[in-house]
Amino acid sequence: MKRFGVLLLALASAGCGGGSPLLHPARTLPLGDVRAAGGVSANVATGSLSNDLRIAKDLAARDAMQPGSPGTSPEYAKGALVAASIAPGIAPFVAMRVGIGDQFEAGLAYTGRTARLDVRRSFDDGPWSLSIGVGGTGVLAGREQESQLPNVDLKSMRGYGADVPLLVGWESDGGLYKVWGGARGGFEHAFIEAMTSEPASAALQPINLSGWRYYGGGVVGVAAGFNHVHVALELSAAYQTVVGTYNDSDVTIRGFTLSPATALWWSF
Repeated sequence: MKRFGVLLLALASAGCGGGSPLLHPARTLPLGDVRAAGGVSANVATGSLSNDLRIAKDLAARDAMQPGSPGTSPEYAKGALVAASIAPGIAPFVAMRVGIGDQFEAGLAYTGRTARLDVRRSFDDGPWSLSIGVGGTGVLAGREQESQLPNVDLKSMRGYGADVPLLVGWESDGGLYKVWGGARGGFEHAFIEAMTSEPASAALQPINLSGWRYYGGGVVGVAAGFNHVHVALELSAAYQTVVGTYNDSDVTIRGFTLSPATALWWSF
């Protein structure tokens, strides 16, 4: 138990991008049972999202004054929204879940840039389960260690969001093996209000960012173990749309993300 607590603390102090995995099976915990989890998650921007971030990095490498005057660089604005709203990278995953009775379960998870609180209910039939829940997230200011782009100060970012996961799952006798899959959709609003840049005039100008992210996709996962310890793996794929503003440039970005994650579970 002591070693597991040290692991959770070490993960909580790690990096900061990453996705926000579920990393739980479809079946909820019995009343009073608790599951702690510690691991790592990643968020990979693909296709056009990856290109938008790469173009913005290239612009910054050629011109240190990016994003320039307000409204003059929509290409850089797209990259800023990818960095802030999509947040590609790796992050810790630390979570605690508890059964609250009548096949209901509550959970709290931390994933570097966000904290998520959720409640869900499962409907069980033999080894099969169907669960539906709702989660609320908060984007935590000051948790990003390093921005991927100049003048995109992720340490000042805040926000909120919500999501609805629907899972179907199967468990072997004794719960040694668990498999789940389903759909998940939601939204997130992220904003930055304490950013500054230094244009040619040398006068500091505030740079605000605001983005509304909408997403939907699928998730699959598996866990295996014995007694009170399991190792879980999960993969999510989602189509993302972000509508937002950066430095007075109104832009929209769209594309797919992949979010692999893994965790060690301890139930008691």
